[in-house]
Amino acid sequence: MPHVLRHLLLLTGQHRTPRMNWLLGALLAFNAGAINAGGFLIVHMYTSHMTGFVAMFVDSLVMGQMTLLLAAVGALLFFICGAATTGLLVHGARRQQLRSEYALPLALEALLMLVFGLIGGLIAQRPTPFAIPLIVPLLAYIMGLQNALMSKASSSLIRTTHMTGVITDLGMELGKMLYWNRATVPGRRVQANRSKLQLLGSLLGMFVLGGLYGATGFKLLGFITIVPLALILLLLSLPTLLDDARKHRLMPRLWLWLRLQRRRTGLD
Repeated sequence: MPHVLRHLLLLTGQHRTPRMNWLLGALLAFNAGAINAGGFLIVHMYTSHMTGFVAMFVDSLVMGQMTLLLAAVGALLFFICGAATTGLLVHGARRQQLRSEYALPLALEALLMLVFGLIGGLIAQRPTPFAIPLIVPLLAYIMGLQNALMSKASSSLIRTTHMTGVITDLGMELGKMLYWNRATVPGRRVQANRSKLQLLGSLLGMFVLGGLYGATGFKLLGFITIVPLALILLLLSLPTLLDDARKHRLMPRLWLWLRLQRRRTGLD
């Protein structure tokens, strides 16, 4: 168990290696695939597809469809806010010299996924016209949070919520692999980056597997499908968060702050 916890601590810690980014990126690609596929069954939109929402904004603006226009603007704004939140958490943690700079947005994502499951469960019992206006911005915010997290952790090398860039890079590396290097042209040998190919292939594969999990789970079990995904993200983030709490004595400070608040409000 200590060996497993040590690896979890490293996976969301400050000091990054390509292997850590690979593992974390693959897990988050699975998560994004599940949310996209499962969310589509509920709201009939892919909530990480910002290109589609920009196109929806333009089309609805020209056609005068205000409902779709507001939906597109809302999704775009919440995705941006999610990415901005990651930036605030990461840089705030660095300023406080915390190791949990990547664990903080990951834990927030996990909690918001549980909120999504709770809202979805309530809506499933009592259908309401407010379902889509509530769920689409929430999922867009979660995807913005996650995409910025992995981009920040990997220095913009890995993105997990959409596969356009991944598939493009995969195609270019395959083109290099298939290229015929002529012996008569020295010094211009074209070679594929096999480690990059493996990374891109694993991201795409995990996104597809996550999509299968999300689509099947939401179809058969409903919103409870999101709970295991959220718990996995919490499990990844907790070791680093607890380590910071122990080293910086955050829990005693929080307890003291709560005591002061209680005294000020006359509760003690």
